[in-house]
Amino acid sequence: MKKFETAMIAVCMVIAMQVFARADNNAPRQEQGENITAEQTEKVKEILSHYDAASLTAKNAIAIHEAFREAGLRGGPSMNEAVKAAGFDPDKLRDLAPPPDAQQGSGTEAPGSQPQGQSSRYSVDQAISDRAQLNTIAFDGVAFLTGNMACNTFLPPGKVADFCGFQYMRDVDTNELGHNTSFVPLVANNVLSVLTDKQKGQLIALAKEQEPVLADFGYQRFPLVQAFYRQLTGDFPEGSTGLNRAAVMNYAAGFYEVDGLLSYRRAEVLGSIIRSLSDKQKEYLGKMVFNDSSTWPKLENQVDKRSMSHAAHVAVMTYASEMFSWYAGGVEADVYFCPERHATYFGSFFMKDIPAMGDDNYTISTSLTGDSGEAFLNLLTDGQRKLVTGLVDQQRAGLNEIVEIRREISIVLRGFQTSGKGDEEKVRTLSRRYGELDGEVSYFYAKAFAEVAGSLSADQKETLMKLRNLDPKYTPKGAFLYSEPIDMPKIPDTDFLFVSTATAKQVKMPQAKKVGSFQLTSPAVEDGGMLPVDFTGDGAAATLPLNWSGAPEGTKSFAVIMHHIAPDQTKWYWILYNIPATTTALPRNAPGGVGMLGNNSVNGRTEYAPPHSKGPGPKTYIYTVYALSAPVSVSVAPEKVNRDVLLTAMKGKILATAELETVYERKVGDNREPRAEK
Repeated sequence: MKKFETAMIAVCMVIAMQVFARADNNAPRQEQGENITAEQTEKVKEILSHYDAASLTAKNAIAIHEAFREAGLRGGPSMNEAVKAAGFDPDKLRDLAPPPDAQQGSGTEAPGSQPQGQSSRYSVDQAISDRAQLNTIAFDGVAFLTGNMACNTFLPPGKVADFCGFQYMRDVDTNELGHNTSFVPLVANNVLSVLTDKQKGQLIALAKEQEPVLADFGYQRFPLVQAFYRQLTGDFPEGSTGLNRAAVMNYAAGFYEVDGLLSYRRAEVLGSIIRSLSDKQKEYLGKMVFNDSSTWPKLENQVDKRSMSHAAHVAVMTYASEMFSWYAGGVEADVYFCPERHATYFGSFFMKDIPAMGDDNYTISTSLTGDSGEAFLNLLTDGQRKLVTGLVDQQRAGLNEIVEIRREISIVLRGFQTSGKGDEEKVRTLSRRYGELDGEVSYFYAKAFAEVAGSLSADQKETLMKLRNLDPKYTPKGAFLYSEPIDMPKIPDTDFLFVSTATAKQVKMPQAKKVGSFQLTSPAVEDGGMLPVDFTGDGAAATLPLNWSGAPEGTKSFAVIMHHIAPDQTKWYWILYNIPATTTALPRNAPGGVGMLGNNSVNGRTEYAPPHSKGPGPKTYIYTVYALSAPVSVSVAPEKVNRDVLLTAMKGKILATAELETVYERKVGDNREPRAEK
């Protein structure tokens, strides 16, 4: 059997670019550790006066370090004291964005510090730079236009739940082993060798727990893969003109939420192990330099593969390797991703990684992406080329938002290393938005690539196939669950991902498998179905009847929120909290006295606001029921209880959540105002 762990290899071709590369020789600099003058102390204070210490971001920290550098200020005890005197935490500044003159990795850095050296070649800024992204997009185009649907299903499992800094660690490895198939087992076996049986047992239990969820996540990608391939081949539903942007974004949001839950649970377990490390264990890990794999001893396998499934064994090795990168790295390493991290439905990972499968010592060329992408752009006409290069502008805002979302998630997850606390609801919400953005970027790619494909000449097609440069033996016939060959599964009808037509509207979005047994349903609409007009402002404005089951033991109260994520904000239509634990259903037009009503974002009143969709296309409305360990206590009047207030009040009390998604689209030309609630 192919070694599944090799599928974690993802080569990042990035353009050398340093965040702090700009030289400045005008300002005099004090030596490291030298006392700073009173004038320099005042300069520190002046620089920091432009920022709020309580809401400091990584971008702020980068700008502060740059200002320090330009002023000739360097780190040291006196500098730290000056920063503290100005009301800022120097450790927080360093964790958010390490200064450019920080000492290079020597094996003595404190966990959470940012390793330097080769790291200057790799950063998020450079990963989302126009040139790096254009290379990646063009390479995706080569793969998509020359491969088949089976190739497009291939995905390295390292691209799932990737908030532990592992991709950064492999990219900055000064030993240049990061993209060799031996890298994962090398770091994983070192970590496993120092863990106790109890700690290793936690990793094994997590692997077995997440194995079915990981598989489900992998299968949930298939409808998008198929829909994008249908766009390429022109296989549209009757009367449709192509993909529906909103539907693609909504579907991607659903399974990205699963990615968020996988990440959250993984951080919870890894954080618990990190907090339990002994001084001796920390000493061993401290000798392993984050960005230099030559300092890691070569060890034999530390876990018995025969005691678990192949997928579970791969997961254990993944968790162990990610535990080290998470422990020894920092927030910026967690946020980092290589340029091809997103829009992973076009076969480029297959084209690049498939020769490495099964080879224990294979290193993939880091020039492949750039060279092939450039050759692809050169063979296109001006008009065709603009379709591809224009994607850089189309996706820019989305990628920038993705970076900030990844930073927010990473900061939440790192709480498990220190306090053992996180914020599941925040990670869920951020992950859904992450999925929407990745879905949108992927939609842009699919549309543009299909248009290019439709205009290629015979000569262009012949030259394009030569760029693929893969041995015919690598032509797949089935599909891949991550990197493991499987038969092509039965994929739900994907008409729902295309523009609304009489035919497409009849196809409901496939219901994703739920994590856990807590379920939310409605007798009036299926999950992913069209919300009946009676429950909107265009009909009777009634509240939707809801039923829930499988609440966890210890549930003392329930809460319900109905919301919709608009392009510019999250809107909420119904808030009901302190629902008795004995309640398992709400009828149509839920009566007063069952729980407490909060306000809505439509008119601010303490009532249900029926949706009254504005703008073209379908809108998704999400009903969420929360099982709580205690009733909610709020310090404001009911009319002041909005979604954020309730989510804050429920923090630490949420035992489980269940969701029901519905879709509503107003008829063209219907501009009526919503009816009042009945």
